[in-house]
Amino acid sequence: MRASDKAYDVLKEDILSWKLRPGTVLGETEQSERLGISRTPLREAITRLAAEGLVDTQRGRAGVVTDVSAANLAELFELREALETQAARLAARRRSASVFEALRADFESARATVAEDTAGYYALVARLDAAIDDAMANRFLLSSLKGLRGHLARARRLAQDNPDRLTESIGEHLLIVQAILDRDELLAAQATAVHLRKSLTNLLDTAALNAGAPESSMKGTQ
Repeated sequence: MRASDKAYDVLKEDILSWKLRPGTVLGETEQSERLGISRTPLREAITRLAAEGLVDTQRGRAGVVTDVSAANLAELFELREALETQAARLAARRRSASVFEALRADFESARATVAEDTAGYYALVARLDAAIDDAMANRFLLSSLKGLRGHLARARRLAQDNPDRLTESIGEHLLIVQAILDRDELLAAQATAVHLRKSLTNLLDTAALNAGAPESSMKGTQ
């Protein structure tokens, strides 16, 4: 693996996991020593991260990890809605019934387990995302979604699990899955939009609560 690719992978993972928190200055000397590489591949990695919006290089060569704010979240979800509603439309048009029938059964089962197994539920949601990615069969749309998901992974760490919201979201996901199974492109898109808007509201509400909480209680530090 090229040194710049290694640096990119490590820095991106550290940013997404909040090991490098918003506002962190990526000093060339410090990061070069930490990663065991020279400054040239480090700069290449930072340039790639800047192109993805994870690092701001406008304030100097070193780069600064970008912020995750309420305004940023709203903009991210506007883009997310545009991309994911179209993905749902295409999935409804091109889906394999057996894949989404299995997902429907698993979401039904999750109603009884979500409170005790949130990790399992998030894994199930990831499976649905992957199934839609496969079913839509559009590599350009998939590329755009992958770029967006890095930002969303950072944003989710601002929020804490809300049992009522998780239970509600199961119903929303079931509606999306059923619409895809029924090849109802309009309903699949509309159900996705409703789910995303409710998710944004919950994220903004919990992020606002976290903003006034002690740092150790924030999910981003766990």
